[in-house]
Amino acid sequence: MIHFFSYRKQGLKAALTLFAVLSVQPALAASEKTADRATLAGLVPHKALYDITLVSNSNSSHFQNLSGQMFYQWQPGCEAWLSNHRFNMVYEYIDVPAMRITSDYSTYEPFDGKSMTFTSQRRRDGELFEETRGSAQLGSDEKRPEAVFTIPEGLSFALSENTLFPMAHTLEVLDQIRAGKKFFRSTIFDGSDKEGPMQVTTFVGKPVETAELLNVAAGIDDKLLRGKAWNIRLAFFPLNTDDPGSDYEMSVVFHENGIIGDITIEYHDFSVSQKLVALENMENACNAKDGKKQETRKEAPVKPDHSVKKP
Repeated sequence: MIHFFSYRKQGLKAALTLFAVLSVQPALAASEKTADRATLAGLVPHKALYDITLVSNSNSSHFQNLSGQMFYQWQPGCEAWLSNHRFNMVYEYIDVPAMRITSDYSTYEPFDGKSMTFTSQRRRDGELFEETRGSAQLGSDEKRPEAVFTIPEGLSFALSENTLFPMAHTLEVLDQIRAGKKFFRSTIFDGSDKEGPMQVTTFVGKPVETAELLNVAAGIDDKLLRGKAWNIRLAFFPLNTDDPGSDYEMSVVFHENGIIGDITIEYHDFSVSQKLVALENMENACNAKDGKKQETRKEAPVKPDHSVKKP
């Protein structure tokens, strides 16, 4: 999905990806309409690894350098889409020791797209300093659209009926591209931090010549990069502040099968590159070797599989 990393502050909100990749088998006993839509979309489950480097910096950013990696994994389960993101970052300063920030973020999104559970943990030099956990739903006859956190207790956000969760946002982006739209806005909620929903504006640029992307590292399955792709620029605006400016913006290579290529994230005082260095296809999590369905968890998983092969 394209949920991207926010590198601001020390450890910043865990970069995600706002484009949740998907591939759902028609036989899944979930929402048939949603499952069929996902299948027709042609997106594929995968795991990917990105190298993170600092592109530009200014004195106001308060750090000298940053580097690290982002691991991303997505696949459908028996009843829901499962995603995991993990960041491992080192921030270097002039006058104080370097600091390692790790971030784990996971989601569980039922196929009907009307609810999700989420969990996020951030550690500074191994010590937990921020954690979120909760669930969100888009409303029913008995309940209003709302996101409710169990960690921290007492935190909640009212959501609009048109709020999109990560998977739904991925599908909307793809739908808009295929419809020929060049500019559109969305309201999203992902639960990755305590800031609540955001507005995302998306500008679709020129198609990418995918043949130019196939000279890739040995750890990348280039068969996954042979379809259509576009340059996309996104801007993220928090809805719970009075600041009219964007929090950050990013440029990405978005493939029609849901895979995200190289990413550049721009803040007001620095910018960061996330370069794709390893990529593998994955099986549907519901397809157990013994032919039985694997159990799917209604709590978002917290420990992703990091076994993607790196060159």
